[in-house]
Amino acid sequence: MKVLVIDDEKHIRDSIKKFLELEGMEVVCAENGLAGKRFLEEEVFAACIVDLKMPGMDGMELLKWIREEGLRTPVLMISAYGEIRDAVDAMKTGAHDYIVKPFDPEELLIRLRKAIEDQTLRSRVESGKRAGSIVGELVGCSGEIVNIKKLIEKIAPTPSTVLITGESGSGKEVVARSIHTRSHMAGGPFVALNIGGVPENLIESELFGHEKGAFTGAAGRKIGMFELASSGTLFLDEIGDMPMPLQVKLLRVLQEKRIMRLGGTQGIPINARIISATNKDLDIRLKEGRFREDLFYRLNVVRIEMPPLRDHPEDIPLLVGRFIKILSLKMGKPIESVSSDALKKLQGYPFPGNVRELSNIIERAFIFAEPPTIEASDIDIKQDHPIVSTKSPSLKSIEKRSIIEALERWEGNRTKAAEELGVTRRTIINKIKEYGIEG
Repeated sequence: MKVLVIDDEKHIRDSIKKFLELEGMEVVCAENGLAGKRFLEEEVFAACIVDLKMPGMDGMELLKWIREEGLRTPVLMISAYGEIRDAVDAMKTGAHDYIVKPFDPEELLIRLRKAIEDQTLRSRVESGKRAGSIVGELVGCSGEIVNIKKLIEKIAPTPSTVLITGESGSGKEVVARSIHTRSHMAGGPFVALNIGGVPENLIESELFGHEKGAFTGAAGRKIGMFELASSGTLFLDEIGDMPMPLQVKLLRVLQEKRIMRLGGTQGIPINARIISATNKDLDIRLKEGRFREDLFYRLNVVRIEMPPLRDHPEDIPLLVGRFIKILSLKMGKPIESVSSDALKKLQGYPFPGNVRELSNIIERAFIFAEPPTIEASDIDIKQDHPIVSTKSPSLKSIEKRSIIEALERWEGNRTKAAEELGVTRRTIINKIKEYGIEG
């Protein structure tokens, strides 16, 4: 993590820098408030240590500027014995803490870490408010879910970008959060942005931020999602909806690890892990020229395909049990279980809205059910969908069947079969091996 130390006394700056670097922190020093302000305009810091009294822009003026600009960087104020009242005023203005000179370096370290942890917790809470009813660990014991859990454990410790695909409501954000909590970025924030839910003309500002006066209505500086996710994870949901011009800019950010705010003149380094998700078929969008191939490969280093709930109905009892546990605490209602008839009713329904729809159905049932059990009569589901008692064919099974039929039509001629399917001969050969198709 990177810390900014601002003090006009060189020996204090140097001693703090040396001590914190021994603790594994990256330290940048500034000799006064104006110099510190320039660093804060260009980089993201986990925290600032600021001297209260300095020539030119003092610590209080800098603190006011930090808060007016909307920066969330926690500020630890350093004050001399005679400046305690000023330090209290600084706390009221928005400083996280203060420490009196001369101070014990260990005490400074404890206070600094506490400030960073508190800010991290606030970021998690704020980003968690939008997550809805399916926040938490991935639930399920089916083969599909078990395989995804194993994949999460493998990829979480790496810095690689991840692309999560699947239908709406299938649990893509839950997987993204699971990766984050198991990664080396777990101590940082998890920041989520739904690309499809932001007006096209505002997406760039949301991602990269903007400077005051960058466009009409930009009355002040705005910190973008990339900066907010510093030392954490940025989850870009519905990435398939990103406009083409922004795809170019996102690709540049992934390549250079730097952003530039709208209206800005200097690049800002970023160190957030990128996880993206989509319910669109990006392969089709690539063919149609609606999604950049080079960006796709950058995002698709590791891919996780979330199955629709209708493909793993055996996980419904576990999911229902989890929702009941959450709702009983939330609503203070002693519902403990769901009847076997209610489970049968749920497992016979195709859930076009997937896990999110199941969550909503259980919440409605919870309201009307009489403790301690949810009965089948409490389950209100639309019956205008066909009842599904067996799993729908997967994309892989459809692909395998298409290859077999094409080979049969061309009497085993792989070149002709490949031409019919619109793929290369090498792809056909690889698929034959992958699916164990006998020639």
